[in-house]
Amino acid sequence: MNILIIGSGGREHAFAWKIKQSKHCTKLFVAPGNAGTASVAENVDINVSDFGKLSAFALKNSVDLIVVGPEAPLVEGIADYFKSNPKLNHILLVGPDKKGARLEGSKDFSKAFMNRHNIPTASSRTFTETELDAGLAYLETHSLPIVLKADGLAAGKGVIISENREEAKAELKEMLANKKFGNASAKVVIEQFLTGIELSVFAITDGKNYQILPEAKDYKRIGEGDTGLNTGGMGAVSPVPFADKTFMKKVEDTVIKPTIQGLIKEEINYVGFLFFGLMNVNGEPYVIEYNARMGDPETEVVIPRIKSDIVDALVAAAKGTLDKISLQVDERTATTVMLVAGGYPESYEKGNEISGEGNVKDVLVFHAGTTNKNGKVVTNGGRVIALTAFGKDIKDALSKSNAAAETITWDRKYYRKDIGLDLLKLKS
Repeated sequence: MNILIIGSGGREHAFAWKIKQSKHCTKLFVAPGNAGTASVAENVDINVSDFGKLSAFALKNSVDLIVVGPEAPLVEGIADYFKSNPKLNHILLVGPDKKGARLEGSKDFSKAFMNRHNIPTASSRTFTETELDAGLAYLETHSLPIVLKADGLAAGKGVIISENREEAKAELKEMLANKKFGNASAKVVIEQFLTGIELSVFAITDGKNYQILPEAKDYKRIGEGDTGLNTGGMGAVSPVPFADKTFMKKVEDTVIKPTIQGLIKEEINYVGFLFFGLMNVNGEPYVIEYNARMGDPETEVVIPRIKSDIVDALVAAAKGTLDKISLQVDERTATTVMLVAGGYPESYEKGNEISGEGNVKDVLVFHAGTTNKNGKVVTNGGRVIALTAFGKDIKDALSKSNAAAETITWDRKYYRKDIGLDLLKLKS
């Protein structure tokens, strides 16, 4: 098969690395890709949202299967674009249509969906700019802390947790009246704050059947000890020690099954990956958010733990035959540590030369924000490289990831050294 992956991050490099190993893969393309994907596939300089160019390329290169990595093209309707065109609809595509992608594209829609189908989640209300006064009045009686969420896609920055009401009011005004996140905050969801431990659970579905993938826990804060600003993700670990069989049975019964059944009931033909951002509240799973694709950096620990041929699962999802396959999972622990540009998640430099990758052994190096320039690999984003290692436990795997993090260098590189260590304290 000729396979096209859409995206340019660490998630897409992890997919490319895994798909390249498949007996089904003849040619592999990544659009637009990065310096890492260029080592296992052919990069194609096409924007993820340029459906016209992507479809022309797919036809010219006899692409059989498309895997959509990031959320933006899904929310914009790439699946609908291919399905509705008689010249393109023979191409298998893994990714939900526009209706399905609303689970991620609209916080208001996803909260209403959860409520309709009795899926456990925090209580919430949604307000628009014309309802600003009502929103401010609602905040007067809201328990603290207060969670404010921009309704639409905001590059992972649309969630604000306020510790006091005056701050929350100021933020609500910024979001609704002053368009802090542009159109993404035309609506704002005000949500109850849940206390517990977060984890990410993933499934792949063909619209009726599903397979649960390994779970993971990611780390959003820039600073060690989960301090400082939110980022796109500083690292991840899989499996998650507290996500035992009992807890995961609750997740399947109260979250995954009702979600799939809800999609069927609402006639949303959802094909692709489903991300469940969960909070473990005293042993009970609550949904914080859905994503319509795999998470990043969680993909960098989840995909390497899948021992089966991933293309079998991707094709089965696209063809509606996921009940005919099973996934074999590596029992070992995987940790990934994200190397980021100095200054991230605020202003940072691009174009710094990266060295030392050739000296890394026994660790998977997944590129995120990199590019090739004048024959050299240079930084091209805030999150630059994810380093994934296997070990007998979190400490063992993390020691390998951290050793690799010391080996790869560029000017003002930064990383967290404590990924997963909070879970060790939890167990003791």
